[in-house]
Amino acid sequence: MTLTQRIITIAVIAACTMLTRFLPFFLISPGKPTPKYVQYLGRALPPAVFGLLVVYCLKGVSLFTGSHGIPELIAIGVVIVLHLWKRQMLLSIAGGTICYMLLVQLVF
Repeated sequence: MTLTQRIITIAVIAACTMLTRFLPFFLISPGKPTPKYVQYLGRALPPAVFGLLVVYCLKGVSLFTGSHGIPELIAIGVVIVLHLWKRQMLLSIAGGTICYMLLVQLVF
């Protein structure tokens, strides 16, 4: 890419980022109640995103080769137990990630 193309690319990316950040404040005024579709998206999208992440993370796991998915299953169990115990999403994700990495690096 030439210097001009790089500058144009960075400017377009910055403009798109600013647009996605500022657009909700222009569309939804602070004095009015939040629209129903925004409330629905606020309830529906987080579980959908996490479901998508689980599918993405487990798509390459083979039950018939290597470690047979055992580290993944143990890490999923750790995430579930931590979340049911503490109800802290960050703790659950971090605990599962650390557990998985330790299992893969030290055990399997």
